Amino acid sequence: MLQAAATDDQPLNPTSLLHRAEQFGLTSDRILYHGQQLVLVLVVIFAGWVVAGLLARTVRISLEKAKLEETLTLFFTQAARWFVLVLTGLSVLSLFGVETTSLAAVVGAGSLAIGLAWQGALSNFAAGIMLLVFRPYRVGDMVNVNGTLGRVKELELFTTTMDTTDNRRFIVPNASIFGSTIENLSHHQQRRVEVAVGVSYQADIDHTRVVLREAVASVTGVLADPEPVIYLVELGNSTVNWSVRAWAPTADYWSIRDQLTRAVKIHLDAAGVQIAFPQLHVHLEQL
Repeated sequence: MLQAAATDDQPLNPTSLLHRAEQFGLTSDRILYHGQQLVLVLVVIFAGWVVAGLLARTVRISLEKAKLEETLTLFFTQAARWFVLVLTGLSVLSLFGVETTSLAAVVGAGSLAIGLAWQGALSNFAAGIMLLVFRPYRVGDMVNVNGTLGRVKELELFTTTMDTTDNRRFIVPNASIFGSTIENLSHHQQRRVEVAVGVSYQADIDHTRVVLREAVASVTGVLADPEPVIYLVELGNSTVNWSVRAWAPTADYWSIRDQLTRAVKIHLDAAGVQIAFPQLHVHLEQL
């Protein structure tokens, strides 16, 4: 049609263009109506984009002031933004005469199917949200989860990354963590160090207690409050069993445990108290 118009001897004018448009059923009223609809759609899209940005910024600022976890802050910020954009899209479709009720039903059914297919991933996502909200551990804490002892390096929405003491990296799904017992070794500022030792039955009990107290007192870093305790645990089959218990700062736990074990051995040897060990006596009889 444009080629025919270009080759026509008569020049194009608005009247002829309007006449040609009417031949296709496009009256001036319909052109005006669709033009108004197009302008309205552009206005709705622009307004929705602006409102989505403002709402996302407001949510982010509010959550940052509340000192919420950064990962959770980003999640809620993006969720607020996409919520407004989805409403904007539905509004645009309704302006074009699309029935949004049936569309919402289709979207809901599709979401259900996707949810069933991604059930494992969604459970990890939900567990990640719960871990961020309740905070049973933080980045940098030493934790024991499902038999894995390590320091938390990253806490994400789907997984938790841990580094063990021998520098191995574990990436654990959040669902398996949230559904199990979590032992946080870094939660408290102080930890109790306990050294078990068994001495010979020939050793004097009161003298042994004094020697063990001296061993604890010789270790630098042991806390005075709570006070160290020397327990006589039991009279074993071949040993008198003791428990040396002292408190230390959590950050120095392993260092003080090593020093305390060393001090117990040195002081008992110096005092002549024999540390008992299993022995087997064999008696031979000649028949």
